[in-house]
Amino acid sequence: MKINLYIPTLNAGDKWPEIIESINRQTLSLHRKVIIDSGSTDQTLSAGLIKGFDVIKIDKKDFDHGGTRQLAVETYPDATIFVFLTQDAILADHSAIEKLVQAFENNPKLGVAYGRQLPHLNAKTLESHARLFNYPAHSETRSFQDAGKYGIKTISCSNSFAAYRKEAFLEVGGFPKGLILGEDAYVAGKMILAGWDLAYVADSKVHHSHNYSVKEEFKRYFDIGVFHAESDWIFDKFGRAESRGMQYLQSELTYALKNNPAALPKSIASLFAKWAGYKIGLKHNKLPLNFKRKLSMHSHFWHSTH
Repeated sequence: MKINLYIPTLNAGDKWPEIIESINRQTLSLHRKVIIDSGSTDQTLSAGLIKGFDVIKIDKKDFDHGGTRQLAVETYPDATIFVFLTQDAILADHSAIEKLVQAFENNPKLGVAYGRQLPHLNAKTLESHARLFNYPAHSETRSFQDAGKYGIKTISCSNSFAAYRKEAFLEVGGFPKGLILGEDAYVAGKMILAGWDLAYVADSKVHHSHNYSVKEEFKRYFDIGVFHAESDWIFDKFGRAESRGMQYLQSELTYALKNNPAALPKSIASLFAKWAGYKIGLKHNKLPLNFKRKLSMHSHFWHSTH
């Protein structure tokens, strides 16, 4: 198998050297390591740091969650497995990519696999809980037959650390342009509908988490609501997200109460912000464009495609 790694970047920040080191120390040999950069002005493209990487440069205004990743694949398609990482995800050990790719060797029906996300070492209570809830310690393989059991979780996937079989990826048309986010879940859903399996590989790990403010959580969930509104086939085939949201609410409040009661006020405010943002995002078509730009975490989306 030939394995290509793709990373979209824009001013990758202080963790970037550690991320590059974690990639270069992998036990699995990578055919290509590809960076697609949207106009970094910091050390992201430092020649000494990214030696051995292929670099694609695009204008910041042209960034698109699906389209940018698709461009990277179309520019360097010479692999059997396409692995994606984000610029803030640190591979947790030397065999993280090898373990993720091994899932494809063990299952010829596997179209997509994603790894476990652990909180960064300095992560706060609520973000630590988010990773524990969404990325448990046990692996799972899901297919369309599991939709009744897992609901919308059936297509859970994250390009912060995910891999796609080229054959399956091309069969469903790759990443679409024009999505505000969620290109990973979109393709995972299309693959599952086409008869491919999805795997969550808990032994393949990265450190990846965000300490979002309440306002940022609102904006992020507004965008998730927009994605679901624009991709309503997901609801038709896999169900809605509300039951999963209630499970998360109960789990977070319990976790905060047990581990850090001082985090409860932010937890309550954040949970309400997520719910409100998501509900408003689902109804975004009723809102004026300027208002949507203010509510969205990805405000550039409304300039470039709407």
